[in-house]
Amino acid sequence: MARIGVMLPRDLPADQVLTYARSAEQLGFDELWVVEDLGFRGGVAQAGAVLAATSRVVVGIGIMPAGARNAAFAAMELATLAQLFPGRLIAGIGHGMPDWMRQVGARPASPLTLLREHAVAVRALLRGEPGPAAGRYVDVEGVVIGERPQVVPPVVLGVRGPKSIAIAGQVADGVLLAEPAAPPYIAGAIERLASASPEVITYDAAVVGDDGRAARDLVRPGLAWIGEPDWAPHLAALPFAADLARHRQASPSREEFAATMPDEWVRELSLAGTPDETRARIAARHAAGATSVVMVPAEPDPLDALPRLARVLAHHG
Repeated sequence: MARIGVMLPRDLPADQVLTYARSAEQLGFDELWVVEDLGFRGGVAQAGAVLAATSRVVVGIGIMPAGARNAAFAAMELATLAQLFPGRLIAGIGHGMPDWMRQVGARPASPLTLLREHAVAVRALLRGEPGPAAGRYVDVEGVVIGERPQVVPPVVLGVRGPKSIAIAGQVADGVLLAEPAAPPYIAGAIERLASASPEVITYDAAVVGDDGRAARDLVRPGLAWIGEPDWAPHLAALPFAADLARHRQASPSREEFAATMPDEWVRELSLAGTPDETRARIAARHAAGATSVVMVPAEPDPLDALPRLARVLAHHG
């Protein structure tokens, strides 16, 4: 079944986190994704608290940087959650933002090699197999996790570039594509995955309201970063990619860039509009191959916005 999820914002006040999680479940979202960004909250701790506070919703961790944790201990954390909450966990692993990883002394010379070795090791350990032969960065050879979960959680790689996406198709259960994830980007990622029935989870900034244009104007600050170089792979397949790059070059700031881009670009690069318009954008992402479309709240008060985002679920499933 095509799934619809929602993100738990990284800066949501701590006393609202569990209320938000329970509300997301009650409103009918299939998944709730927690974020592990440097300086905010740990992904595993958030996932454990949210899983314990809910009973049905699947919780995704997006993402655990490979350089931040030993593979055996990462697998132990994930296995524990999967044992306690069978079938309700998706584990996202990725490179981590380069500046953050350099800041904590965990940026390897070859991020692709580390990610491949880490994913292979974590998945083997979760299956109850001995750790694989030592590699350049990961050495958990012969380690066995005795407390193996009955339902092994999917491991997806949160990556954006073509080489990393290809690795996800080789060593993981699928891919997590950060925002913006328009249909052409999704289709291109699936071609590079070259694997059967992969998980393809997408993020996109979201605002839902009765006035579609007003909703898209509200979502614009959530698109401020997409003109920066790291986001180029998300945009390359879009017909207006070159125009967008020129628009960013001509804009004095990220904020001005987002505030002045054409409404049609905002429509394509977000999940913003009326319930019907947003539902159509979600359906287009599913049609392109996304197995789960995750809405990233872009309003100032995410808890208040949650019921409006859930309006897209009216005809879901």
